[in-house]
Formats: sequence, C-alpha cells, structure tokens
Amino acid sequence: MSEQNQKPLVNPVTKYPQPPFEKQPQQAPGLSSQMDPIPDHGEKSYKGNGRLTGRKALITGGDSGIGRAAAIAYAREGADVAINYLPEEQSDADEVIALIEAAGRRGYAIPGDITTEAFCQTLVNEAAEKLGGIDILVNNAGRQQAVDSILDISAAGFDATIKTNIYAPFWITKAALPFLPEGAAIIATTSVQAYDPSENLFDYAQTKAANVAYVKSLAKQLGPKGIRVNGVAPGPVWTPLQISGGQPQDSIVKFGEATPLGRPGQPAELASIFVQLADNEASFATGQIYGSAGGNGHP
Repeated sequence: MSEQNQKPLVNPVTKYPQPPFEKQPQQAPGLSSQMDPIPDHGEKSYKGNGRLTGRKALITGGDSGIGRAAAIAYAREGADVAINYLPEEQSDADEVIALIEAAGRRGYAIPGDITTEAFCQTLVNEAAEKLGGIDILVNNAGRQQAVDSILDISAAGFDATIKTNIYAPFWITKAALPFLPEGAAIIATTSVQAYDPSENLFDYAQTKAANVAYVKSLAKQLGPKGIRVNGVAPGPVWTPLQISGGQPQDSIVKFGEATPLGRPGQPAELASIFVQLADNEASFATGQIYGSAGGNGHP
C-alpha cells in the first residue's frame, strides 16, 4: 500500500472525549440527543463494505447506544434493519431509521415493552413480516439501575431488570427461532459486569452473567442447526443507560477514568464487533464472548 493511501494511526486514548464530564441526570430510559457530549454511534465515521448485503436484522434497544451503532453499521454493510425501543425513545428511533434509509436500506421502527411475552412474540412476527424473514437477531436492550444496598432494591425493580435482561431475550429468541435459517447469527450484549461486578449493580450484574450462559448454552444447542450464537461484553460505554440511573451522577463525572485508556468507550467503537459476529466470514465463531472494555474486563 502506498503511503498516500495509508490510513493514519489514531491514538485510542485521545480519540474520544475524556472525563471529567458534566452531571446530566435523565429519567430512564434516557435519550442520546440530550447527552453532553452526544455519543458517537458511527453516524459520520462508519463506512460499509457490503459485508451483510441482503441480510435481515432485528435489534432490540436499537434507538440509542450500542444497539444504534449496530443498526447503523448493519445498514451500511447492506442489511435491512428493524429496531425495537420504548415509545418514549421515539425521537432517537426516528434518527436511526433516517440513517438506515440514507444508507439505501429498509428500516422499521417497532416500539414496545419487551418485559411482556406477548409483545416479544408480536415484535418478532412483525419484524419477520416487514423484513421478509430474520437472519440476524441482536438481543441488546438492557435495564441498569445503580443501587448502593440490596436493602434498597425493590421487588418491582428487581423484577423489571430480570424481565428486561433475561426473560426478554428468552422470549424473543424462542419466537425468532422458527424464522432463523441455517447461517443465521444471534448476538447478545452482556457486560464486564458478568465477570467483575460492581457493588452497586447487584441485580444487573447477575443478569449479565446469565447472558453469558445464554450464549454458551444456546451455541451448543443451535450449532448443529447451523446457527451461531455469540456475545459482546462492553466495559464503560457512553450511552443513555449510564446517565439515566445506570451510574450515580458523581460517577458520571469520572466515567471511564479507571480504564487503562482513561475514558469511556463510544458506541461506534463496538459496531465492527457486531458486524464481524454477524458476517458469514466468522463462521467458526460461536459460543464466544468478545470484550471491548478499554483494557479492563475478562473476555
């Protein structure tokens, strides 16, 4: 490669904003558009190469954060994409659909609450109908609320976290399996919390450990059917999940500071991992957890 065509090297430490950040509380689930700085989901930076041409993806939590980055990347790689999100996140979802369509692909917005089995079935059926099938399923949506003491976690709050992070992927996967052909890919978003739990994320960390087991067990079950199952374990990533209760506001000020890179990740930095795991070229990767945590974490 000639020096004229060589991409310049980029220092990962200074590539994106570093703490301190301003405190910025939002009501859950939060909006990317109201964050400071606004997260980078790859809106301007992600360039596709046709790696997923003709594919059909359903992504939960696709309006913001890591799910949004995956949706943008999938569309620019040639896939049609359906995203799920909560109705109060409509403005973020509208932006994502516009970006998918700007990439020349079909985008479908399907709002609704995945903590009920009936809606999970409706979501999958509607996505399959609109897309003409499903061959990439990304169980990404999650609930995270920091609570200092187990004594202060209500039964309702615990239940909401379990239903969002464990029940919903179960219900959605079960509904999607009849649509998934040989060669399809399932991807779950887990977390470094599965391996090194924080004391104030007692319930969330348990669900992320369950997501790791979901990947490893389901990969063994579906491998003979030609369906791959993998996971992505992010570290601290700058998303609405964090500023809307996922972290105490005092922790937002120094969010990501403890990583060797000294900053939080941006959703765009995980997009290529989701593409790789969906791509046919990753045909021997199944039952794996891919980490992206700025130097911390175990996967």
